[in-house]
Amino acid sequence: MVIQDLKVLICDDSMFARKKMNMTISALGINEVYEAADGEEAVAKYKENKPDVVFMDIIMPRITGIEALKQIIEFDPDAKVVMASSVGTQGHLKEALRAGAADFLQKPISDEDTRAILENAAKGVL
Repeated sequence: MVIQDLKVLICDDSMFARKKMNMTISALGINEVYEAADGEEAVAKYKENKPDVVFMDIIMPRITGIEALKQIIEFDPDAKVVMASSVGTQGHLKEALRAGAADFLQKPISDEDTRAILENAAKGVL
């Protein structure tokens, strides 16, 4: 698969964080980019769009990123969800990986990290 064919879901309660990542992803030529502002919306958008990669903030309203991850993995055990957090990283990292996260990034997420994750996903090695 080429990177431009990926479908990506960005889940973060910060509109600024979503827009910044969306610009980075769009600059790579990816046209199918979806956004969710909370964990509940993330699960619904995942089920609706079946993205190839999900970037998921851990601390979000309604349901947390960890709970959304669990629901997405229950729906699709092969889902590729990359968790992100800026607070309490060590405990969240272990919980996210136990729940089925494909990877974990420290916020703020750099453009280089975003590109590397997507390149790996396109190669099937995420």
